[in-house]
Amino acid sequence: MLNFILQINPASTVVAAADSLNNAVTGIQTPEITETKISLIDMVMKGGPVMIILGLLFAVAIFVLVERLIVINKASKKNPTLLPGLKDMIHSGNIANARSMCKSVNTPESLMLEQGVSRVGQSVQEIREAMSASGTNELNRLEKNLSVLNITGRIAPMFGFIGTIFGVIKIFYDISLAKTVEIEIISTGLYQKMITSAGGLVVGVLAFVAYHWLNARIDKLSHRMEEAQIQFLDMLNEPSK
Repeated sequence: MLNFILQINPASTVVAAADSLNNAVTGIQTPEITETKISLIDMVMKGGPVMIILGLLFAVAIFVLVERLIVINKASKKNPTLLPGLKDMIHSGNIANARSMCKSVNTPESLMLEQGVSRVGQSVQEIREAMSASGTNELNRLEKNLSVLNITGRIAPMFGFIGTIFGVIKIFYDISLAKTVEIEIISTGLYQKMITSAGGLVVGVLAFVAYHWLNARIDKLSHRMEEAQIQFLDMLNEPSK
């Protein structure tokens, strides 16, 4: 048995070497798999004309988000010395300086307090109404253009769905021209269908999250302004030292 194996192995080696030599002579090579990459821009362009609309909605959403975020961050700055300083000035009868201090801080909270300071000496009800009206106006200014984010979050997925319909139509149209169903024939329509759907959802989710996040920050500032109003009214009832 051992002699038989020893006789077979050299022969197998010779055959394998002959095959390798034959491949080298004839030029036969093992095929290599090439990897094809596609850039994000090229992929977006395959979505068709609907992607232009989605791109504009995306740009508008980003602009409103950044602009409102800057404004809300500025409005949310808290001055811990504001109320104590107003208390000392009001109790000392220095109303003019108290109003100037509120205007110099220039936040929704300070502008609301300025309306209260300007009405010192009137009834508490009148002061409260003036401050509430001022606070509402300031919050409305902070909410400016937030409706754009709300609308964008609602209509962007709809445009994505429209692009999906166009993609399906293109698929059937290309099939009718080619009289066959092959991946090369339907790939363009499939690209348009899937990319527009994804684009609409991405833009819609971004606008939806931005809208509710900014509203949450405004609500937080609104609660702080209500607390400042209560503290200011309580301060007016305190006896001066």
